[in-house]
Amino acid sequence: MDNDNARLPGYCSYWNGSSPAERRYHDEEWGVPVLDDRKLFEALSLEVFQCGLSWATVAKRRPVFSKAFQDFDAVRVAAFTDEDAARIMDTPGMIRSLPKIRAVIANARCFLELRREFGSFAAYLRNRAGGFPIVYSGHSRGLVPASNGLSRDVARDLRSRGFRYLGPVTVYAFLQAAGVINDHDARCPCFQRIKAAFPPRECPPDREEDLRDYGAAS
Repeated sequence: MDNDNARLPGYCSYWNGSSPAERRYHDEEWGVPVLDDRKLFEALSLEVFQCGLSWATVAKRRPVFSKAFQDFDAVRVAAFTDEDAARIMDTPGMIRSLPKIRAVIANARCFLELRREFGSFAAYLRNRAGGFPIVYSGHSRGLVPASNGLSRDVARDLRSRGFRYLGPVTVYAFLQAAGVINDHDARCPCFQRIKAAFPPRECPPDREEDLRDYGAAS
């Protein structure tokens, strides 16, 4: 393994050995509670594109996505037409999946509807989660599920509102990314930093599925 991808002591096991760009994302964004709706729409859309792919594949294309989707302004994206979807498909560096591109556009319209109902998407998430961030027992030791009861509940509700490409596993990844769930390892500097800035609700495991022991790889 080269120096850029070297394993670092005290780092989240899942992210250890990742590229410098991925580590910057881990250090600066992943797990930090997001209250800005533009950033939440971006995080949600990036998870749509990640379906079936690695985060590394998506991360290196973030500037491409941002330009194609008007810096993830949901109002602008909601007005996109089939011609815009075709234009995005032809964008150099784009992940060429027309269903995912159309899903992001459709999700923008649903996002605005939900925002009208709750005042903001952040308020919607706070309502569904009962407050956040959440620290689940065992997760800070590397025992992290692919999905849980909260992600299934949110995914079910979003799909009922017309959102696409947002199953329980994808939603769980979004909840981690947006800081609804703090899934950093306890020994990772980010865990304590986020915990100090955003005191969490500490909860028992919530109907976890496909539990993965990331601690075993550290």
